[in-house]
Amino acid sequence: MTTLRDALAGDVPIPPDEAEWLRRLVGDWQMVADLSFADLSLWLRRHDESGWALASHARPSTGPNFYSDDVVGQRSNTQRTAILSNVAAVGRPETHQDSEFVREQYVPVVRRGAVLGVLVRHTDLHQMRQQGGLEVAYLHMAQAILMMIWQGTFPAEQSHTGVGRGTPRVGDGVVRLSAEGLIEYASPNAVSALRRLGHTESVLAADLSQIVTSRLPLGTTLDETIPLVLTGRAPWGTEIETRGTHLTMRAVPLLARGRRTGALILMRDVSELRRQERELITKDATIREVHHRVKNNLQTVSALLRLQSRRMEDPAAKAALREAGRRLSTVAMVHDTLSHRFDETADFDEVAARILRATAEVAARDVHVECTLEGSFGLLKAEDATPLAMVLAELVHNAVEHGFTAPSGPDCPSPSPWVRVHAERAADAEGDILTVWVRDNGTGLPAGQEQPPSSGLGMQIVEALLADVHGTMSWEKTKPRGTSARFVARLRPVSGALA
Repeated sequence: MTTLRDALAGDVPIPPDEAEWLRRLVGDWQMVADLSFADLSLWLRRHDESGWALASHARPSTGPNFYSDDVVGQRSNTQRTAILSNVAAVGRPETHQDSEFVREQYVPVVRRGAVLGVLVRHTDLHQMRQQGGLEVAYLHMAQAILMMIWQGTFPAEQSHTGVGRGTPRVGDGVVRLSAEGLIEYASPNAVSALRRLGHTESVLAADLSQIVTSRLPLGTTLDETIPLVLTGRAPWGTEIETRGTHLTMRAVPLLARGRRTGALILMRDVSELRRQERELITKDATIREVHHRVKNNLQTVSALLRLQSRRMEDPAAKAALREAGRRLSTVAMVHDTLSHRFDETADFDEVAARILRATAEVAARDVHVECTLEGSFGLLKAEDATPLAMVLAELVHNAVEHGFTAPSGPDCPSPSPWVRVHAERAADAEGDILTVWVRDNGTGLPAGQEQPPSSGLGMQIVEALLADVHGTMSWEKTKPRGTSARFVARLRPVSGALA
């Protein structure tokens, strides 16, 4: 099946700048379909000259569809091939009525004098809306844009909306301006939007720029795009805020033979959308502030435990308080990372690097241990980041504290001690799997012992936390010396977690 991407990638011989023109046309032609109450299709000639292929298709949101199925990739039949080839050769629009109820308008898509393809407007006369003021105005505006496509002036060269979320569409409200910027037609939704701005008089023959700017608060600094959009002189977009109402506007200048004859202004009331965005921003700021305060509280408790440990005479109690403080500091690192992000995810590579630095400093008292991080953890959900940070800290601390303490003999630590953490992340049918190795070149496990004793508090913590993330743990002695601890965890899904 041929698609626009396939066609522009090699099915049709179109230079890159002209291919970009077609992409922009397809990205902007929904307004033409809505104004036409008709389906649009873009036909491109195949590179082998065997016919034409339907490369893209748009359905109107203002009326019934002509095509109910996906028609992208269809080849032209003999009759349509003849019409398309003739329109492309002559370079002028043609209208054909295949039956009593089907009318098709063929419009050459022109760029700098060259025909790139043919746009077809498919109208089902049997299901066409009853003609009224709105329908007639919409069809006139659609025809004006179709003629611009033929003349190579739509889409505009430097067109952009510049308003982000909330970009208006035809159904949200449309205004047609004269060349002088006066309103010639306004759809009911557009009239309602202007009423919400505070304009209570008739909008016909009124100056749109005057209507909008007169409602702005005193002292408001106008963005340079606003006058150009309100008068329809530039194909840009802007946003107006006044009286608690937010309007996004987009201007589409109408040209005939290079002369500006007026403009279309699409407008949408996005007040509710902006209110929801402000609520989300407020909630996000609140969540990040909570993480920040939790981090501060955990660091305070950790500091208090360290102070208390210094006053203890019992070595076991002193060590227990010191270990508790270290573990609280690890959890605080995760909350600190979460407090700097806009979602409930943590960049675990940053957390792991901080754990390695902090653990090496605390656990290695008489020897310098080089701790390095290999691979990447990626983004982790907060629910996974906290337990995995604790597991990683326990394993690294265990490797540093117990792997490089033998004073002499054949089992003495390596003269260049190191701990390496290697992370690999992969996806399967059920989600992401994280595999982490913590390796060292220390003294290794005692003879006849395959893993550290599970009675220790550290190992109990590791086993409990791995169970929370559906993880498993394994140990291996390495040669010529050292230990390799490996754990595997199934992660909760995070969008964009893998590079």
